Formats: sequence, structure tokens, C-alpha cells
Amino acid sequence: MTEETPGFDEKPDVPSDAAPEDAAQAESADKAGSAPAGDDSENRKGVSLAAQLDQARAALNERTADLQRLQAEYQNYRRRVERDRITVKEIAAANILSELLPTLDDIGRAREHGELVGGFKSVAESLETVIAKLGLQQFGKEGEPFDPTIHEALMHSYAPDVTETTCVAILQPGYRIGERTIRPARVAVAEPQPGAQSAKSAAEEDTKASDEESGGPDEG
Repeated sequence: MTEETPGFDEKPDVPSDAAPEDAAQAESADKAGSAPAGDDSENRKGVSLAAQLDQARAALNERTADLQRLQAEYQNYRRRVERDRITVKEIAAANILSELLPTLDDIGRAREHGELVGGFKSVAESLETVIAKLGLQQFGKEGEPFDPTIHEALMHSYAPDVTETTCVAILQPGYRIGERTIRPARVAVAEPQPGAQSAKSAAEEDTKASDEESGGPDEG
């Protein structure tokens, strides 16, 4: 007869639902411990994407500024080229037309003396039409104020009927192309008579004082 040792075959008294609860608690602990790590990773990814977006925006703004600067430089270049082209054209035309000014002066004198007739008149008018198409303009009129930038005074006098230096005679007309003066107008000028302006001012002051003393000018 075999003796049985009591207690070796008996299992310890452990509740049947103890193991599942422990497993659930362990799983909850694992999840609780891993959650902050996942949030940090997502935050790092968000920060990285924001930084990349800022860099892309900065690069885009820099390229846009570069393109705008290049466009402005190109526009300035085009304007400069166009201005230089016009200047070269005006200089070339001025060099050619300046050689024709004596001929134009002869035509003008012939017209003043009534000698511009027949075939000579037709040729003269054709020449004047051609040079007008090339941009040549005549200037200089009697009675206009004297301007030393476009007038050349060859004669000088005084006149009581002028209030400033005035062109009283055009000896030779001036010519220009655009804003470029080929030849200034050669003129005779007259200045106000010395003392005439002072006398006129004194007379005006006397008249004004007389009107004030009499209570003003008579009304009609």
C-alpha cells in the first residue's frame, strides 16, 4: 500500500478570475506608459512639418522677390534702350538737318521778298515737308519774352512799351528736334526804358493814394 503525502497534489487556492484581472491591469499600465511616448512623437512630427512649411514659404518669398527685381531691371533696361534709340535718332537727324539750315534761311528770305514762285516754290515746299516729317521744328516769334536757353541776342535796345526783355525782331529763326535745339533763334531784344518802370510805379501809387483820399474811384 503506497502512502500518499498529503498536500503535494493539491493546488493553491487562487481565485479563478485573478489572472484575467492582473492581465487587464498590466495591459492598462502598458497603455498608460506608452501613450505619452506616442504624443511626443506626433508633436515632434507636427513641429517638423511646421518648420518645413516656414522654410518653403521663406524660399517662395525670396524667389518672388528675385523675380520682381529681375522684372524691374528688365523694364528699366527696355526704357533705357528706347531712350538711347530716340537720342541716337535725334542726333543723326540733327547732324543731317543742320547742314540744310542755310538753305532753309535762303528759302525764308526768298519768301519774305516774294521771290518764292514757280518751280523754286514747289521744290522749297517739298523740302520743308520732308524736314518736318523728320521732326525739325522752327521757333522764334516777335513779342515773346527773351529766353537765353533758346534765343541768341544779336541786337539790343530800350523801349518804353515793354515790361521785360522781349524779342522785338527775329533775325534768323531757331530750329529744334524734339527737346534738342539745333540752332537758337537769333533775335533783336528790347529792354524796358531805364526809369520808366519806376515812373510808372510812382504814378500808380499816386493814383491809388488819390483814390483812397477821395473815397475810391467814382462809380459809373
